[in-house]
Amino acid sequence: LPPQFSGLLGTVYRRGNLSFTRDGNSLLSPVGNRISLFDLKNNKCETLPLATRLNIVCVGLSPDGRLAILIDEEGAALLVSLIGKCVIHQFYFHKPVHSVSFSPDGKKFVVTKDNLAYLYHAPGKKREFNAFVLDKTYYGPYDETTCIDWTDDSKCFAVGSKDMSTWVFGAERWENLIYYSLGGHKDVIVACFFEENSLDLYTISQDAALCVWQCDTELDGLKPMLPKDAAKENKAAEDDEELLEEPKGEEIHGKADPSEQETRNKVKYSRVAKYFFNKEGDFNNLTAAAYHKKTHLLVTGFASGIFHLHELPDFNLIHSLSISDQRIASISINCTGDWIAFGCSGLGQLLVWEWQSESYVLKQQGHFNSMVSLAYSPDGQYIVTGGEDGKVKVWNTSSSFCFVTFTEHNSGVTAVTFTSTGYVVLSASLDGTVRAFDLHRYRNFRTFTSPRPSQFSCLAVDSSGEIVAAGSQDSFEIFIWSMQSGRLLDVLAGHEGPISCLSFNPMRCVLASASWDKTVKLWDMLDSWRTKETFIMNSDVLVVAFRPDGKELAVAALNGQITFWDHENAVQTGSIEGRHDLQMGRKELDKITAKQAAKGKSFTTLCYSADGQSILAGGLSKFVCIYNVKEQILMKKFEISCNYSLDAMEEYLDRRKMTEFGSMALIDEGGGGDEGVAIPLPGVKRGDMSYRHFKPEIRVTCVRFCPTGRSWAATTTEGLLLYSLDSGLIFDPFELDIDVTPSNIHKTLGQKEYTVAIVMAFKLNEKKLIQEVIEAVPSSEVDVVCSSLPDLYVEKLLEFLASAFETSCHLEFYLIWAHKLLMLHGQKLKTKSVKLLPVIQFLQKSIQRHFEDVSKLCEWNIYNIKYALAISQQRGMKRPVEETPGDEEELDSDSDYLM
Repeated sequence: LPPQFSGLLGTVYRRGNLSFTRDGNSLLSPVGNRISLFDLKNNKCETLPLATRLNIVCVGLSPDGRLAILIDEEGAALLVSLIGKCVIHQFYFHKPVHSVSFSPDGKKFVVTKDNLAYLYHAPGKKREFNAFVLDKTYYGPYDETTCIDWTDDSKCFAVGSKDMSTWVFGAERWENLIYYSLGGHKDVIVACFFEENSLDLYTISQDAALCVWQCDTELDGLKPMLPKDAAKENKAAEDDEELLEEPKGEEIHGKADPSEQETRNKVKYSRVAKYFFNKEGDFNNLTAAAYHKKTHLLVTGFASGIFHLHELPDFNLIHSLSISDQRIASISINCTGDWIAFGCSGLGQLLVWEWQSESYVLKQQGHFNSMVSLAYSPDGQYIVTGGEDGKVKVWNTSSSFCFVTFTEHNSGVTAVTFTSTGYVVLSASLDGTVRAFDLHRYRNFRTFTSPRPSQFSCLAVDSSGEIVAAGSQDSFEIFIWSMQSGRLLDVLAGHEGPISCLSFNPMRCVLASASWDKTVKLWDMLDSWRTKETFIMNSDVLVVAFRPDGKELAVAALNGQITFWDHENAVQTGSIEGRHDLQMGRKELDKITAKQAAKGKSFTTLCYSADGQSILAGGLSKFVCIYNVKEQILMKKFEISCNYSLDAMEEYLDRRKMTEFGSMALIDEGGGGDEGVAIPLPGVKRGDMSYRHFKPEIRVTCVRFCPTGRSWAATTTEGLLLYSLDSGLIFDPFELDIDVTPSNIHKTLGQKEYTVAIVMAFKLNEKKLIQEVIEAVPSSEVDVVCSSLPDLYVEKLLEFLASAFETSCHLEFYLIWAHKLLMLHGQKLKTKSVKLLPVIQFLQKSIQRHFEDVSKLCEWNIYNIKYALAISQQRGMKRPVEETPGDEEELDSDSDYLM
């Protein structure tokens, strides 16, 4: 069964607005064309299994936290259920949307595009033919609208504009407030906020000025318009609508300078104060703001990466801090007002700051440039990534968070790997060093260098973790170091082109090296003559990979072929013509078709699955292919992205983007926007970062299978993508008979025939049923059931236990099962060790995670008991001394059992 998309790591924020959920414990962050949900309480991150066509620019969250509206760069919207994590409705707004906001009662939402504001009926709980029904269209601002805020009772909303004005509109027809225009600023309005249960308003502009507006009317003082007046205006609007193709609902036209007669007996605003943030002149443009109405807390972010906390309406500065050297693009405050989220799109940073304790709740940042390489730890718990920004990051696969970043490299990282212990990370870089990092103390404890400075393009470490090899792309040599001493052991010369890839045989100390000189060489590390074999290829070799059992070698070359070799006998055993499967996209500025361009493309990364039966291959396209090695056929093609904001996504040229002067992509639009004017640099191949509209090309730089065999990962332009088998309910029966039904299984279970019930449950292969049967077995019977279980089902039961450990609370019960199975069937399982290795590693990963959690808890409990005893003895409370060690032993026994 094909793995499903299960998560996006390596990128935490791109652009768009951040939103806290209703309970204030989770944060929604737009990541390209996907959305990630950060659970701050349980320290987990989840990427929803849905995507828009282009990058998401704004997110609207309903007050009950059940629905979200995601809108992309072109105005295409998705209505998403955050409970079911699925798309309910699609809608197209026809033009780019600047902001979207639900009313506090959840019945309406406002969308701003161009210089208009549109009021829609929010989708309800019942099924509707059209989820988005337009209610009113508001005219007034002369330039693009930028921000929205609602009053607490959903009667009115305010809209800020680039024409330096703010407009207050009535969501219903109020006799004394249809519209109101506020000036007072000299720059673009960044944000506007109503005071709690009031029409009083704060407006903030880009030149860091805050205006405080007082209204002469309370919210209760708004008078509903008489039905006959409303009917008269609606009639005029309907007559106009007949001439229009697109319905605009009821229209409300605001005037910036209404006559005295029109303003009589209407709501009036007066400016009572104006404050400036940059009195000292040390701040530049104000870029984002958020206001918490209950605590009167105003948070403002600036282009220099500084943020301020002020108390309104007195404008008292509480706190000021620099959190980044890039502009703060989005700010959000949670419902309690304790946590403030900041998004910096320039560096892809996401921070959650607790302002009262002045500490970080969350601090995450992706790689600044694209990721180049990745590696799984031996137990599959961690992933290490290396990027062109010179950083090495280690990610936890269960929480999806980065927990350590190493910044010692001065240039791009080209390769990363774990040693077999899983506690040492190695990285090779273009700065001429290979560094070893310790995951216990988080430090760089070894730095390997060559006698003459070389740029290292690839890296390998043997199965013992003692020999480190790195290939040079300028001197065509391979350098061998000792991990123990850090000394250079040997320099292997013989290749006549840059070394493109190195791979150690997992079972023997044999190194395979691939080079652009069209050869693959095998080097025996234990033999003084070193060179063992040379395979000559038809084309430049880009990547080599050994099968996990070490008996087969896969080689990908520049001509798009993957060849398989029996390296013991130097015989080619098969080949796959994979060029057509890559299916290249056409870049915007390409002069040739995608089909022609694909002729020069090839796979740049290969990886065998944990059982060695299939091989994963990726390259400079949006597809990752998985092949069956024995049959040499394509099993499945994964499309890793559907984001058309990236280049080389479309197969054919889009005629809509062609003009008589050439492609629209050649035109550098706009006047620089918020970031200022950028000047294009000549001769930049990788996509010009100085362009105002920079489109990175979609590519897969590295693919790796998890040692547990349950998932695989790919580093791409979008980030680090995980595909896993452990998602969703799938009916996949095994040797199914007509008698194997849930009712028969329950009947057998009732007769206490536990072994037969387990075998039947595995034949039906429904996880919940298997769990029910296993948990029905008394712990005293586990030994008997394990000894009578057929060998085939022992493997299946081990795999089930490994997955059950991740979710179940019956820790001791499942540990008894695992212990008995391994003790009784250990010898038989050892004979199939290569086949069973992924399952055993999966089991080890699950147990190790619980061990770490429980041991921390036990240590904490021991400390608390010792503390309580010390306190009680100080106070003179008498307690028998002999009871003390018993408590400690009892707690220690829990963690020992997990060992």
